[in-house]
Amino acid sequence: MDAATWIGSLGVALLLLAFFLSLFKYIAQDGFAYIGMNIAGAGLACWSSWMIAFVPFVVLEAVWCLVATAALAKRILPPRMRTP
Repeated sequence: MDAATWIGSLGVALLLLAFFLSLFKYIAQDGFAYIGMNIAGAGLACWSSWMIAFVPFVVLEAVWCLVATAALAKRILPPRMRTP
């Protein structure tokens, strides 16, 4: 397997693991573990898609990563710093 396949496989594995653990109530959807696995997994999948020049998945995974990063910011920022 080439590097893009390894990176993409790791990213997708993280995304699926987060989904599984959340679905069966091992981790909370608003917890740091779930959010972190989504950021890392989507970031790796995005990078892998970029490496193989598959733009639709670059967009999908980049948006997924950004949304997960926004969820992390919402979780760690004090309420007065959040936008309504």
